[in-house]
Amino acid sequence: MYRVFEALDELVAIVEEARGIPPTRNCIVPRGDMLELLDDVREAIPTELDDAQDVLDHRDKLVDDARNSAESAVTGANKQAEQTVGGARAEADRILADAKSHADRIVAEARAHADHLVATATSDAERVVADGKAEFEAVTGRARSESERMIAAGQASYERSVAEGQSEQDRLVQQTEVVRAAHGESARLVDGAQAEADRLRNECDQYVDGKLADFEETLHNALRTVGHGRHQLRTGTGVPDYAGEFRR
Repeated sequence: MYRVFEALDELVAIVEEARGIPPTRNCIVPRGDMLELLDDVREAIPTELDDAQDVLDHRDKLVDDARNSAESAVTGANKQAEQTVGGARAEADRILADAKSHADRIVAEARAHADHLVATATSDAERVVADGKAEFEAVTGRARSESERMIAAGQASYERSVAEGQSEQDRLVQQTEVVRAAHGESARLVDGAQAEADRLRNECDQYVDGKLADFEETLHNALRTVGHGRHQLRTGTGVPDYAGEFRR
């Protein structure tokens, strides 16, 4: 290959140094030297071309082998990727199905527990309200009976005092010298009877008010217990101890 380049350089030098033929661009070159150099190039080129063709053939084989290997690798990678994606998708579907089943089971259990808590709280609230109503009716009945008894006693005492005062007044009227004193005593007795009746009535009212206050406290405890139970239902902290609330 070196001889080819050397002969070409000598040819270029001969052409550059050749004498020109005016007015054209042609020139006069030594024919013998040119032919000798061309023969050298002709003799050297076939060997170099064979070597170059061998290199090209080897390169093409390497390229084909590389291309086949790359295509095989790509095909294998695609197949492996499809298998991996398929397996991953199947695993994801299985995990999703398991998660959905687990979530459904948890929701069902939570709903059942909430229904149980609501039913228990409702039953306890109804029992508390029924007990409170019965207690209210009992307290009201006792208070009414006691009030009626105290009013009757006050009325009887008032009437007795009035009768005594009237009797005393009649007796004192018969005595001229003590008429004024009789009137005063009669008024005192009447006022005392009225005051006694008022006192008995106030005691009756205070008794009824005290019983109603006790019933109000009972209802307040019941409402607080129901509210506490509703709060525990909303927050999911469990069923309250309603019996413990009323024991307090």
